[in-house]
Amino acid sequence: MKRLAFRSSAAAAAVVVAAATATAPAHASVTVLDEGFTNLAALTDWARINRSDPPGTGWFQGNAGIFAAQSGPANSYAAANFLGAANGAGDVDNWLITPTLNLSGVTTLSFFTNREAEDGFANLLEVRYGAGSGTDAASFGTLLEAIGGDSAFPSEWTQWNANLAVEGPGRFAFRYLGDADTLSYIGLDTVRVVTAVPEPAAWLMLAGALGVFGLARRRLGQ
Repeated sequence: MKRLAFRSSAAAAAVVVAAATATAPAHASVTVLDEGFTNLAALTDWARINRSDPPGTGWFQGNAGIFAAQSGPANSYAAANFLGAANGAGDVDNWLITPTLNLSGVTTLSFFTNREAEDGFANLLEVRYGAGSGTDAASFGTLLEAIGGDSAFPSEWTQWNANLAVEGPGRFAFRYLGDADTLSYIGLDTVRVVTAVPEPAAWLMLAGALGVFGLARRRLGQ
């Protein structure tokens, strides 16, 4: 399967694992993104880019008949499936990219993801960060997490969180990929980004913790 090559950009963001209930010390925080995907097609400031080979269906409105949304109306989530490659044959490489966000100090990304209950598939969702406002694949050199790749992909709505020490404009990308034969159907819901200016000591600690350590996750009900 074709895979895009990404340069390591650990220096672009200091990423630390955050427990689902943890909060960073801060003077003030601002929610710069809070999206529940009630109408995905109307989100003109998000980018939906299908780089599959051959390209098929991009990210689409959730199907309540497969599973209901994490919150809100039953179909209010973003979904992607094996038909990202035309006719379900080929290599899926399907991107959903947030608007450009102005970030400062400690930024927290949180979201929920889920998959169709049927086992035996290797759904894979990469979560990436890129400084600036670009949407090309090379802009997202910071890999925050690769979720799944085997049956370990959550089969119930599961929350994932990450704290990043970043400064300036940036975007997050959700990349669904793999051989279409190995993929089924996934959902993405309740994407929130909160940016905050921490106490000076906390900022120095985070700014010095260069590297990518992944995301913390919490299953519903735990």
